[in-house]
Amino acid sequence: MSRIVVQEFITLDGVVQGGGGPDEDREDGFDRGGWAMDYDQEYDKLDEGTPIIMEWESRSEALLLVRKTYDIWSRAWGVWDENADGLQGEFTRRYNRVPKYVASRTLTELGWKNSHLLGPDVPAAVAQLRAEPGGEIRVWGSTVLIRALAEHDLIDEYRLVVYPIVLGAGKKLFSDGFPVSTFTLADTRALASGVVVNTYRRR
Repeated sequence: MSRIVVQEFITLDGVVQGGGGPDEDREDGFDRGGWAMDYDQEYDKLDEGTPIIMEWESRSEALLLVRKTYDIWSRAWGVWDENADGLQGEFTRRYNRVPKYVASRTLTELGWKNSHLLGPDVPAAVAQLRAEPGGEIRVWGSTVLIRALAEHDLIDEYRLVVYPIVLGAGKKLFSDGFPVSTFTLADTRALASGVVVNTYRRR
């Protein structure tokens, strides 16, 4: 059996939108993009976050993406040099190798190698993937997809990198009406930067 793992960079007020860059996700007029990257550059002087992310990504045996995230990633990891130094090369090699399952109502074909469309019934397709032998299937992006998976009790673990920032606007991971879910705190790490890394697993 595989495991569905959600990994998010999240603010104190629950926002997960656009942490990586100013133009990553401007939907609904969001103009505070890049908050996580900016915070790390200013406060993570020991670069404590990098080895944590590297260790997590080493466990990824598949990726679960929505169309928008797929479009962004396929134009980056899908074309970058696998022999590049550091994280870029390492992640490019891994993301090219693992299967990528894409939830989309509009895409009909996928150009990035090892990519597969999930079809119209995404929860059923994900449930089937989860039931098969394997490792971690990493969910990236889309609060809508995460909510749909939670509604079908398909999420095994949340890894939340909590930033001591309040944005006051943006998409929230757990919005009003999110399904009731109970998890246990499996691990917590406080970084010198003030970021807290929490891992929650299903009971």
